[in-house]
Amino acid sequence: MRRDVFQAIADPTRREIINILSRRPLNLNAVAERFDISRPAISRHIKILTECGLVVINQQGRERLCEAHLRPLGEVAGWLEKYHVFWTARLDALENFLNKPSAARGDRSRGGNKSKSVKKKKKKTKN
Repeated sequence: MRRDVFQAIADPTRREIINILSRRPLNLNAVAERFDISRPAISRHIKILTECGLVVINQQGRERLCEAHLRPLGEVAGWLEKYHVFWTARLDALENFLNKPSAARGDRSRGGNKSKSVKKKKKKTKN
């Protein structure tokens, strides 16, 4: 079963494994030593990362080294970029709106046009 990269990064343990392996290849035991969970649990995480293409296991003599392949994270970066562009535009528009003088915004809370109900209340309190 081929999993996608979003499944891989959904789990904090897998994200940390990717982080560790991005620095240098390690064998499975060296990865497992860095966590407070069982080696079989780490093996399952490594299997998912391998299925997603984020980790490749290379045989070197008797050792099997896990190595990070970060290219698939480009899919995540592309997906996030759409939202970055969207929210940057929205927040820039909000900033522009908030930087306009209050009269140009039609802001009634700063002494601009008061509603009729406020004027009526003031008349009633004078009597």
